[in-house]
Amino acid sequence: MVVDDHPMWRDAVARDLGAAGMDVVATAGDGPQAVRRARAATPDVMVLDLNLPGLPGVQVCKELVGSNPALRVLVLSASGEHADVLEAVKSGATGYLLKSASTDELLDAVRRTAVGDPVFTPGLAGLVLGEYRRLAADPVSATSHDPGAPRLTERETEVLRLVAKGLSYKQIAERLVISHRTVQNHVQNTLGKLQLHNRVELVRYAIERGLDDE
Repeated sequence: MVVDDHPMWRDAVARDLGAAGMDVVATAGDGPQAVRRARAATPDVMVLDLNLPGLPGVQVCKELVGSNPALRVLVLSASGEHADVLEAVKSGATGYLLKSASTDELLDAVRRTAVGDPVFTPGLAGLVLGEYRRLAADPVSATSHDPGAPRLTERETEVLRLVAKGLSYKQIAERLVISHRTVQNHVQNTLGKLQLHNRVELVRYAIERGLDDE
């Protein structure tokens, strides 16, 4: 699904995705329309602009991901402001791409978003990880060392550590000499055990425990 208040831009993105073999199930030009149509069309991936009339993009993302955690949201915005990026991720977005990206970069980002990979315009990934490290230093996170916390298997912990380092599922599969599907299964099992909703939350969980530094 493509959400943007500029008709020409929205149509162009939808056309490029369709030409690449993706099924564009809906488009929307404002926030309330995006929420209504997304609930009716149930897309796997939403390409979302932040600057929308009626309801801001971050609110659209928060509402839709809150009611359907399986939805992957790729923000496509003209703004590279750090506050906008962090707000989008906190609202549940899986990735953040600037509108200056090429068509090929957009198509690759949508494909990767569909399988749960966090995708960011170069330079923004470090910002998001840095923010998670800051949050991890917050005393509130100390409760995460609860001895009653769910126990992960050795392989699940290994996969989690590589996810925290920013590796894609494909790279993790190659590193551990297992299939892409097996990696996905480990991630899904881990999400279930930890009661997390998406890979972005999983990265934060891992960084809180310092797994990305091991």
